[in-house]
Amino acid sequence: MSFQSLDRVFQDVISQPGWETQRQFQHLLREWQAVVKPKIAGQTRPLYISRKILWIATSSSVWAQHLTFKRHQILKQLNAKLGLSLVDIRFSTAKWHDQSNSQSKNNSEAAQSSSHPSSLPPNLPTPVSNASSNQVQAVLQDWLSALEMRSQYLPTCPQCQCPTPEGELQRWQVCAICATQKWQGEDP
Repeated sequence: MSFQSLDRVFQDVISQPGWETQRQFQHLLREWQAVVKPKIAGQTRPLYISRKILWIATSSSVWAQHLTFKRHQILKQLNAKLGLSLVDIRFSTAKWHDQSNSQSKNNSEAAQSSSHPSSLPPNLPTPVSNASSNQVQAVLQDWLSALEMRSQYLPTCPQCQCPTPEGELQRWQVCAICATQKWQGEDP
């Protein structure tokens, strides 16, 4: 028995007749930016082909509507340049944030949350509850234990003596609750 490279096996599989739509879509993905203008390519992402209809995610509903009016022109260019036999294009914002953008979005959200003064250090222990949801008292007790366990690693607010994230103390010298009350002119 001879071994073939993974690339060769993959090529054999996708060259079978049932994979025609997938081959067309892969070809379209490679050429999408060359077919449409760079401005459009930056606001769109091809999702899939189903029943000879190309589904495209757009960054906003305005782009979806604008491109819907231009779909016949885009369809003509795609079919001519790529040799496809598509009959229509559908534009939607529904899956814009699902695929490649979700990774960069998660990275930016993580960076923003870690720089927030009230964020907790990532290395705090997170206990797991063994109680089922119908045991309200046990769930409450587990939650209180988790809060107590996390709190022992945090410094305390000099004003109210409550456990406080270090960022709040660095920024306001007190916890967020005491700072808010101070700003409102009330005594904590």
